[in-house]
Amino acid sequence: MAALSIGIAGAGLLGRLLAWRLSRAGHRVTVFDPAEGPAPSFDGTQAAGFTAAGMLSPLAELDNATPATAAQGWRAIGLWQGVAQALDAPSLVRRRGSLMLAHRSDLGSAQRVLSRLEIAPPGFPTPKALPSGSLAELEPALQASHAWLLPDEGQVDSVAMLEQLHRQARGAEWRWQRRAADVSSGRIALEGGEVETFDLAIDVRGAGARPALPVRGVRGETVWLRLPAHGLTRPVRLLHPRHRVYLVPRTADLLILGASEVESEDRSPVSLKSAVELMSAAHSVMPALAEARIERLDRNLRPALPDNEARIEASGGLLRVNGLFRHGWLLAPALVEDALAAACLPVPALEAAA
Repeated sequence: MAALSIGIAGAGLLGRLLAWRLSRAGHRVTVFDPAEGPAPSFDGTQAAGFTAAGMLSPLAELDNATPATAAQGWRAIGLWQGVAQALDAPSLVRRRGSLMLAHRSDLGSAQRVLSRLEIAPPGFPTPKALPSGSLAELEPALQASHAWLLPDEGQVDSVAMLEQLHRQARGAEWRWQRRAADVSSGRIALEGGEVETFDLAIDVRGAGARPALPVRGVRGETVWLRLPAHGLTRPVRLLHPRHRVYLVPRTADLLILGASEVESEDRSPVSLKSAVELMSAAHSVMPALAEARIERLDRNLRPALPDNEARIEASGGLLRVNGLFRHGWLLAPALVEDALAAACLPVPALEAAA
């Protein structure tokens, strides 16, 4: 089939993955986004993918996701490894498992979470309770009364991955400071009245897709902590009765701390209460954080549909993908593969890593 002209509304995680995949396959790709440019601004208004810690935790997500979502996420980890290899940047994805921790007083809450993980699809690993002393051997920087290892889960360097996808989508044309007002079959209407036509129009605007989709924004907050030689090598979730707190090592000196979701469309800066609760929870399992320096407080809105499930709609010259909720980095490459198949696009399959 001849190369197609394809317009993409949205240059977030899905938009960049699609632009990279499609331009790499020889299609003529144009991407529209209201951002000033491709670099992150960390002001709560740009792509939510820049704010996310990049956890790839399909087993842990069974606490709040369906088995089908978890299975799709499991497939996506291998696809992420394939993306990183194709970008010649394999270090952007790490797969050493993740940890769940609980203090003695929170064991009841932890057991309720672990019971929900029992609905894992066939072939999934199961959480492995670590005997006393094993946590200190595995991750000396951590301390907790109870710990479980979730084998084969992983993480992706979200900021570096977004930068590489943009940089290596060499055949794509990027139209920054151009907001799409409406996306329909073969047509992207921009604010100001200009209309661009394509063989295929793709709408991946997230919360910006309203009113075409009943999408809402779900606030996520992160704290970037600088601690030289912190020693943590795996993502960590603290099983707390009130907070879903995670701590993710980004580099040898940088950690990302966050809470998974807040039902609010508020884009204002992180509050003192949120920051103190997050940092106190993290310090309780990693005492060395007492000497960490706060590099950045960030927040953003993740797009969610009423059922909190991702949705692909393909008809004629229009493709929509939305509703990634808290599973954006977990699901993105699998959703892209499924969306390309639904739209019958001639793109070579991405080889997943074993």
